[in-house]
Amino acid sequence: VQLQASGGGLVQAGGSLRLSCAASGRTGSSYSWGWFRQTPGKERTFVAAITWRGSSTYYSDSVEGRFTISRDDAKNTVSLQMNSLNAEDTAVYYCAWNPSGTALGIRDPARYRSWGQGTQVTVSS
Repeated sequence: VQLQASGGGLVQAGGSLRLSCAASGRTGSSYSWGWFRQTPGKERTFVAAITWRGSSTYYSDSVEGRFTISRDDAKNTVSLQMNSLNAEDTAVYYCAWNPSGTALGIRDPARYRSWGQGTQVTVSS
């Protein structure tokens, strides 16, 4: 499965951005999506995830209430709507594909088999 992310950019604090990611290839009959982010010198950290058919969503504490993950299974895409952005949200954001459609280990990057190329989000204060 190949993933292509888009939508990053520069935004002022308090602003919004929407990230998108499209999958191509053999995604299988059920799968989960995740978004992670990484800053220089630090490990990739969980941001949000959504299970098969959007039955459940999960967020890190730092983005809960500000970010919303959604999916369009007809198009094999996932989106991350990011509102009320602050400087701490500055990072490279990665979408990821998990062949399990369940919530098991959904916050663990090791569970994801395919990754997008990363898209830079920069929030100016």
